[in-house]
Amino acid sequence: MAVTTVKSIPALGPIYAKAALPGKTTGKTLPDTQLRLVGHSVDRGDLLQYERICGFNNSDVLPHTYPHVVGFPLQMQLMAGKGFPLPLMGLVHVENVITVHREIRFDEALDITVSADNLRAHPKGKVVDLVTEVDVDGERVWEGRATYLARGRGDAEAERGEQPPAIPTGQAAAKWSLPGGLGRTYGLASGDINPIHMSAVTAKAMGFPQAIAHGMWTYARVLGAIGPVTSGPSTSHVWFKKPVLLPGKVDFVIDKGGDQVVAGLRSTRKPETEHLVLTLS
Repeated sequence: MAVTTVKSIPALGPIYAKAALPGKTTGKTLPDTQLRLVGHSVDRGDLLQYERICGFNNSDVLPHTYPHVVGFPLQMQLMAGKGFPLPLMGLVHVENVITVHREIRFDEALDITVSADNLRAHPKGKVVDLVTEVDVDGERVWEGRATYLARGRGDAEAERGEQPPAIPTGQAAAKWSLPGGLGRTYGLASGDINPIHMSAVTAKAMGFPQAIAHGMWTYARVLGAIGPVTSGPSTSHVWFKKPVLLPGKVDFVIDKGGDQVVAGLRSTRKPETEHLVLTLS
């Protein structure tokens, strides 16, 4: 696989603008290319802002989800490239798996590699995995696999992969009121300024009734509520279900009674509406 080295984290604004233009050609196969950023330095101020917004303790150790935030613009750059088989605009983040091999400090230089993998049929269209790997001095310290769905003509017989466990029931461990501007706040902290998160006006233009919370914020917020253990060696698997409309109120639910932690978010007003479920081991 060819490796293209990038010198810095790309800005997401131009990538989204380019992807919104008509006429992008799409290929039939995934690009045989990796994007690699060598020696990335985490800005401690950005890290502290992210930790505050997502409910992590202020720490010099990177939260479980933070390397995904750093590598996300490389994912977007790869998917926005000419010939990528799925259109970037309209992709739905449906699933994510992250493994933290050891604690990562903010002052360690990160080598980040992103590639696309496993384009396949889905009952609701097609899905693809974007793989992000993070090394420090040649040691693999973190890896993640984000699965994106392009809605369209699906295959009812297609494999759906590992299915999520049932979301914990019973009384909520916490209830969170999410402000209407959460998407903008998190977008500025993470760099993800997808229009569906920024305002009701831009979200409606993309087919949503209101702005929606970033899935990666909900994922991070749940991990932050579980506690600092998530920043050490661990593996999480999250399934995103119904989007969280902003403003809104959600219940955090958790079950630590089994071999792995199972946690989730559900609507406070309509508990039958589930927003995500994750496992942590």
